[in-house]
This record gives sequence, C-alpha cells and structure tokens, in this order.
Amino acid sequence: MHGKRRTGTVVTESTAQAALRRGPARELAPEEEKVVRMRLGASLPATSRLERLAVATDAEIEVLAYEIEAYLKLRARPVPGPARQGSPSVTARAEPPAAPRAKDRIVRALRKKA
Repeated sequence: MHGKRRTGTVVTESTAQAALRRGPARELAPEEEKVVRMRLGASLPATSRLERLAVATDAEIEVLAYEIEAYLKLRARPVPGPARQGSPSVTARAEPPAAPRAKDRIVRALRKKA
C-alpha cells in the first residue's frame, strides 16, 4: 500500500453547484442530474427551458386566476399596527378615537351595582 498513489479529483459542493449552473451534466442521466441538483440546491442554467408538468383545464386556470386575485388583494391591504418609517408599502390606518370617558362611566356604574 506504500507504493500506490491515489490520483483523483476532489469535488466540493460549491464546485459541483457551479458546474451544474454552467450547463447540463453530460455524464449523468437526466434523472440523476435532477437528483444531484435537488441534493445540492443548484439552480438550472439561465438558458434552460422550464418543463411543463401538465396541461391545465379551464376550471384549473379559473381557480388559479381567483387565487392570484386574492393574493394581490391581500398584499394591497394595509399592515395593522404602528406604521414603520421608510416603508412606502405600509399605509397608516386612521384609528377611531377611543372614548375613555364613556368606558370609565360604564365601569363605575357596574361597580356601583355590585
């Protein structure tokens, strides 16, 4: 074992990710490449086309449109709580003035009855 030298290449996770980002791995089958990408978290190359999983029916498209519309309405709602400074997306909502006098009168009246 002394005389034998191991020659090989050490591949780190970052170099594998970089290689997968540059283009497809020619030595791997498509399924193997997909598994390696998922394991390493490597994105697809910018030039690659996205695959279509299925053809959507009219009902599915309509439901997706409703979901998108609801999501956009949710994003447009103002954020409750104190307004953060420097955040243009947060709109301050005018709170109705609290009536502490009326509340105090009700509490005093209830205490008198008890």
